Amino acid sequence: MFDEPETLPPILRDAPETTEFRKLRKRIVRETRAALDDYTMVRPGARWLVCLSGGKDSYTLLAALIELQWRGLLPVDLLACNLDQGQPGFPATVLPEFLTRMQVPHRIEYKDTYSIVMDKVPQGRTYCALCSRLRRGNLYRIAREEGCEAVVLGHHRDDILETFFMNMFHGGRLATMPPKLLNEDGDLFVLRPLAHISEADCDRFARAMNYPIIPCDLCGSQEGLQRMQVKALLDDWERRTPGRRQVMYRALQNVRPSHLADPALFDFAALTRVAGVGGDIAATAAEGLDNLNDNSTPR
Repeated sequence: MFDEPETLPPILRDAPETTEFRKLRKRIVRETRAALDDYTMVRPGARWLVCLSGGKDSYTLLAALIELQWRGLLPVDLLACNLDQGQPGFPATVLPEFLTRMQVPHRIEYKDTYSIVMDKVPQGRTYCALCSRLRRGNLYRIAREEGCEAVVLGHHRDDILETFFMNMFHGGRLATMPPKLLNEDGDLFVLRPLAHISEADCDRFARAMNYPIIPCDLCGSQEGLQRMQVKALLDDWERRTPGRRQVMYRALQNVRPSHLADPALFDFAALTRVAGVGGDIAATAAEGLDNLNDNSTPR
């Protein structure tokens, strides 16, 4: 799979030559490609806006997509984009210099959403909802201006799990960030190619590549965030039972509506009783419902 360093795209040329890192890089590329295929993200000839925050996840996303493109496995046009939201102290030159040095086509957009967030959000409330909404609106605008059909984000498996539990604990619903989504206007896809990849792998990859990671001081500066509480809970579960996160993520891919309680999702009224062997009564759906036994083995 791997070529001589001088033949690689610039963003991959300083990769460590250890066996451990080669396995990590191969796993990231393989799982990224799997997500692209599993959720039918790729339309040959499309143009994608790859959103780059300067965090470890977005660097990993960009590197994986560029490698797949370089290997002829991702026939789309990539445009990296950073939205500078006007946070005080944000190192505005880091990403433009990095992307220029790596020969990555890019657009840097300045839009002071920071001042709006600080003005509109009452003291003691979290910034995330308004900040992300303003950011997403600007990214949609940029994608349209650049002729892109998709906005590509660096959310990974752990982000998806955390969002699921936040929705369940605080929103009273079973929902998360899907790997592929159509925006409300119906003209842009939102894609998350890192959906199968752990946060730990993103962190190891970006740090090993020595990418210039920029922390988010706006959200990260707040204490008591619900997402951080959920993250701590999942971390504790993972410490107690290694591999728990991956099992939970598989559950999101193996949903059984008949075993939940949403009458809008499953037609419970259509269930009928029929006489079984020996006169027993067996529950069955009008249209091919599979085993309803609560003790049945999950798929």
